[in-house]
Amino acid sequence: MIRKRPYLMNTILLLTAFVISIALGAVFIPPETIFRILAAQIPGININPDWPNSFSAIILAVRLPHTVLVVLTGAALGSSGAAYQGLFRNPLADPYLIGVASGAGLGAVFAMSLNWPTNLLGFYLVPAGAFVGAILTVVLVYNLARVNGMVPMTTLILAGVAVGAFASAMTSFLMLRTDLQLHRAISFLLGGSPMAGWNPVIAALPYMLAGMGMLSISGHMLNVLQFGEEEAKQMGLNVDRAKIFIIVTASLTTAVAVAFSGVIGFIGLIVPHMIRILWGADYRRLVPLSILGGGSALLLADMLARILLAPSTLPVGIVTALAGAPFFLWILRRAKREVFW
Repeated sequence: MIRKRPYLMNTILLLTAFVISIALGAVFIPPETIFRILAAQIPGININPDWPNSFSAIILAVRLPHTVLVVLTGAALGSSGAAYQGLFRNPLADPYLIGVASGAGLGAVFAMSLNWPTNLLGFYLVPAGAFVGAILTVVLVYNLARVNGMVPMTTLILAGVAVGAFASAMTSFLMLRTDLQLHRAISFLLGGSPMAGWNPVIAALPYMLAGMGMLSISGHMLNVLQFGEEEAKQMGLNVDRAKIFIIVTASLTTAVAVAFSGVIGFIGLIVPHMIRILWGADYRRLVPLSILGGGSALLLADMLARILLAPSTLPVGIVTALAGAPFFLWILRRAKREVFW
């Protein structure tokens, strides 16, 4: 049943996790009440508000925007991870392979080191700095990796590792040498969102939807690239243009996710790999399913982050790292066994 209806199963899983995420918190709100509160916001539907006023405020102003942002972030990382794995033809690739996360972290910490105002514009400096840092990293890595007008995969990965290491070192230097809020900086680097409410959702939504939409239609290009660059050229694919399109789109999508939700690892690694095991490696289906699966996976991690040390909340990046590191080792062991045999 699971293998026959992947879209239905993943949609049900995402919707179930979505409702549970809204219900959980210091005050548990029954799912029935959640549906009634949300339905009451639709024009033309009259529902007697027999719930406490605080429930409406908690759901509409706090939990709903938080949950929507988590879903968007997980979906963006899942789709980017699937695209990177297809582009590099490597199941161990993820959105941070070419230094996007390190560049975003450097940009965010640099913004935190400034004496920003305490109004909304000041809080937007952090995601803006993360976004600019990620984009500059992608541009730098791509230009460093170019060889005679082409971008070989090996030089791209090496350039990403080098630039990512440099950005991480600069981030540590800024944290040690500048007068910034270390707790806030560390929280961001571990997957703590710098903003709350609807503002980050509204700001990130169009860019994430555009990025995920473009990655979804790149499935055919990713399938052709699995045959190798020479074979792909013989099949009529403009390989260089396809690589640029996928790299830029996946990196921009990741950059927006990191800018508004912090640095969250392993979602882009785990989700596409599990989708591939369950439903095959056809990227026309793998990328859209990774969007649904990424949202569900990050929602689960976020719920665990809120439950494990309640009433305190862990940065969700800690939970994904605790789950992702053993999964990474399992993938590595599986790959080594396949090569050996």
